[in-house]
Order: sequence, then C-alpha cells, then structure tokens
Amino acid sequence: MPRLSPLTAALTVVALAVLPASCAAVAQADPGRYAPTMLILDASGSMERPDQGGTMLDSAKRAVRAFVASAPAESSVGLTTYGTGTSNAEADKAAGCRDVQVLRQPTTLDKAALIAAVDGIHARGWTPMGTALRQAADALPDSGPRSIVLVSDGDDTCSPPDPCEVARELKQQGLDLIVHAIGFAVDDKARAQLTCTAQATGGTYSDAADGAALERILPRVSSAALRNYQATGTPITGTDEYRTAPVAKPGQYLDTIGQQQKRLYAVDVPAGATAYFTGIVSFPRARGVSMTEDMNALELRVFGRDGVDCNIRERELETRASDGVALTVAKTFEGATEEPTSGDSAQCKGGGRYYFELNWDLVAKGSPARLPMEILVGIEPGVTDPGPAAVSTPVTFTDPAGTARPMSGGGSFTAAATLPGSGNYTDTLQSGEYVFYRVRLDWGQGLAYRVRFAETGGANSTAASNVETALYSPLGREIDSDTTVYTGRSSAELVLASVPVRYANRDQSDAQVQRQAVAGWHYIAVKLGIPMGADALPPAPIQLDVTVSGAAEPGPTYVGTSAQPEAEQPVAVGGPAAVARPWALYVLIGAGVALVVGIGTAIVVVGRRRD
Repeated sequence: MPRLSPLTAALTVVALAVLPASCAAVAQADPGRYAPTMLILDASGSMERPDQGGTMLDSAKRAVRAFVASAPAESSVGLTTYGTGTSNAEADKAAGCRDVQVLRQPTTLDKAALIAAVDGIHARGWTPMGTALRQAADALPDSGPRSIVLVSDGDDTCSPPDPCEVARELKQQGLDLIVHAIGFAVDDKARAQLTCTAQATGGTYSDAADGAALERILPRVSSAALRNYQATGTPITGTDEYRTAPVAKPGQYLDTIGQQQKRLYAVDVPAGATAYFTGIVSFPRARGVSMTEDMNALELRVFGRDGVDCNIRERELETRASDGVALTVAKTFEGATEEPTSGDSAQCKGGGRYYFELNWDLVAKGSPARLPMEILVGIEPGVTDPGPAAVSTPVTFTDPAGTARPMSGGGSFTAAATLPGSGNYTDTLQSGEYVFYRVRLDWGQGLAYRVRFAETGGANSTAASNVETALYSPLGREIDSDTTVYTGRSSAELVLASVPVRYANRDQSDAQVQRQAVAGWHYIAVKLGIPMGADALPPAPIQLDVTVSGAAEPGPTYVGTSAQPEAEQPVAVGGPAAVARPWALYVLIGAGVALVVGIGTAIVVVGRRRD
C-alpha cells in the first residue's frame, strides 16, 4: 500500500503487583474465528420509496446479495428484519412496534438460505429499531466478539426504546459487541440517531445516498464486521483546553474524535522516567476512493507545566485510509529524564504534569464525522544495565521443514492468531482483508518469514490487488514491510527479516534497528487489498513460512531492581522459556490483556501508525 511513513504503535507500561505464574495468563477469545455478525435490514413502509428503477428495498436486497456472494464460507451471518408484518398506519402502531423477526440465526453461513430469506422480505410497517437491536443482540452468541450491521432509511418511529440507548445498554453490560450503522438516503435526524447508535459501541456510521452507494458500502462494512478492528479501552473524554484535560494514568483508554478536532489529556510523569503516548484511529474500508482524496493525518503535540508548548510534535499520514488501516501517532517523551533549567524550556523538563494533544487534522473524503480513538499511556523506568551490545545484521530465512498447519489470522492486533514458532502455516484471505498473526521472540532472537499468495486463476484480465505484509515489534512499531501486485493469475511472494532483539538496539542511528529493542510478541500483518477493475478477487490461499533464529539471552536490568540468577528466572506463559530480568517487557497487543513476567511489569499495545 502506498505510504509516506511506516506503521507503528506504542506501549503502555503498567505497574502490577507480583503475581504467581498461574495468574499470568489472561484469557482471550478464540482469534481464529470470524466474529458472528447479524444484519438488520429495514423493511418499514418507507423502504417502498423509488430508487434506481425499483424501490429502496430492491436496492437493499441487491446490496445484501453482493455481500453474501463475497462473504467467507466459514463466517457466521444472521438476518433480522422489522416492518414486514403490519402496515405503517397509526392503527397498526402497537403491533408494528413489536414486529421484529430473526429470519436467519447467526450460524455458519448458508448463502442460498440467506439470499432466499432476503428475497422474501416485503416492506410495509413501522421502524422498531431499538427493539430490533435488542433481539439481534440476543440472537448472537453469549461471549466473544460479535457484530451487528444495521441498514435503515430513517429514524426509529417506535422509541422508546431509543436505539442509541439500547446500544449504550448493550455496551454497559460488558458485551464484546460492535454496531455498524448505514443510513440509506436518510435525513439529519435519522443520521444523528444512527451515528449515536454506532458510536455507543465503538462502531462506525456510513452514509449511502442511493442504491448504488449502498451496494458499494454494505459489503465493505459487513466484511469489516466479520474480521474487524475492535477499538477498546477504559472510557475517557478529552477536552480542548489543558486546564480541564482528564488525567490519564498508565493504561489504555477509549475516546472518540471528530474531524479536525483537538483532544487533550494530562499525564503525570515522575522525574527520571520516560513517557509514552499513543493515539490510534481505525478507518473503515471503502471502495473507489482516489488516492488524492484518501489521506488522513493525526498530529500529536506535547505541552508542559502550565500548558507551555514544548515544541514537540509528531504527525502521521495515511495515504490509503480506505484499505481499513488503523492510523497511529506515537511519541516517546524523555523530558522528565532531564534536569529542569531556567529559561523557556524549564516547564518541559523534569518530573511533573504534561499534556498530550491529539488532532485529526487531515480528513479523507467520505470519512465518518466521528471515529473511536484508542489512547495508550505508558511510563518506563531507566536501566542500569542494557544487556548485550546492539546488533544490526538481519537473521537469515530458512524454509522450515514439515507439513503446513492451517491457521486463521485475526482482524486486528488484539485478535492475532498465535504461531508457536518456526513452521509453515496456511490461511485464506478475502479481498479487502488485513489479518494478523503473532510470534514470540525472546531477547537475542530474530524472525524471518515468507508469505506466498497462491495462483487462483484471477477474476478477469483487469483485476489486480495490492498485497502487503508488515512486521511489528511488541510495541506495535513497524519494523519493515513488503508489497507487490497480485492478480491471482500468477502467484506472489513477500519476504521480511528482523535483527536479533536487544535493548541496546534502541540507541542505534538506524531507525529500523531501533524498533527491534523489546522482547515479546512480534506481529505479522498480511493484506489482500481491495482490487481495482473487479468487485473482488477469488479467495486467496496463502502460506506463511516462519523461521525464529537464535538462542534466548539475558535482557536489561531496570532501575530499582537487580539481576536474578538464571535458575530463578520466570518462565513466560504462552511461549518458550524466557531468560529474563526483572521488569522484562513481555507483551500482548490488546485491551488489558497481558502476560506478567518478572517483578510487576506488563506492556499493553494496540494498533498501527504511519510515521
């Protein structure tokens, strides 16, 4: 994918109590499954309005068929509708506002049955959107990631319950549920209600002005719901003025940000510590957006005590936001490690309260008005011994022997599928998917891998897609990437390699080597882009060949700790035995999910960004 900068994310260092090994693993949802998804289709009387030679319902049915045709066979998709059983006359309102039908349960996709259910819908009645949301949520599984895609041509005519309030209730119940809403030729009132409903769960709202737009948007939104990026964190609300900015302790937070809006957050940084601050916004996938109109940018600025501008800025630009990327802007702030001095910069040095400002300052055409935004805050102590010297030579790729193992990548860092080490793995990608896998590297180990896209015959003579792979450090920072064009009429191959992981690498002049300075889970992302010249390419089988090189070795010693004899080193849960020191940085990307190794430190990381 075209880029002006590499993708990264940052870390959150969270002080924890000493935990026994038995408490170290935190359960995750199975990352190998698609998120069960329920489509809710509006069949109220207003869907009989004319659209493109037929009715709006005719257009909606075509859009659902387009999604069903491209949906993975392993996905779980259900169908709910409302408005089919009564008229929209006032006399029928009481019955019409109870008129919700779950036509297909969200079980393994039966394409013929789902299309037949859609074809049998007739638009007649009222719009009990809030009630439909509750029934759709009840029909989804009780645990794990779940999604609802709601298509409506107007606001709820039956509330209470108001759909936005229902969405808030579902989220407050702790459900891992995201609602994506599509407004089909809606007015401002309906747009506001649908936007609120989506945002309440961390989902997105999209406008479809007519049937042609809906046919483009619904398959994209529904596909994203199946393997989607899930914004997570403790709720927080940034402000536009430093005096009222909320104080964010080390951790992961969730806010929303509007187009060209600034959000400020306060962080207390102890003297001698390094602070990390990250903002992450995941953009919805879209088709047919020109590169000149497809750019988003996030800017991060740092302010010192009393709101003094520290003249520290980071601005990250994404040139292909419609590919569904998560744009991340991150800053490592070392002002608190310096002694305060007199002069203009005194309030930007030493320990104290600092302020971090995020601004979505460049907006791609067609972007939602607001989007969920993850915020990561970290505080890291210094080291007394960095461990072995830096190394700058990448490891060598060696094709592992053995039978390839099937593996299903996750739709985000949080859901990344775990690869147990060196080996050959297979998966299948749909057009527009960007999937993630994770591999454990201890101090002193490096990673090399190859991704092979199989020949499928292609869709037609003009269809071509951008395919890409990127390798990320445990801090979410992109180490390297590779990209090429794939048509399916021939195979394609991408290869990447890292240097061995050492703390001292962060002091090197080579920015790529600097990023390979933390042991823990490393992340492999693989993309099959939305093709030009065709609605979709055939599903692409891939093979991921992975080599983990080198033996584990001692890592750094942090201030306030001392090295332990090797026999006392803890064993990392979920990976090979680790030779680690106190404060060892073993990480998982994801909201609040961590492995604890050594004396009370974990790192939580989410997201990607473009430098």
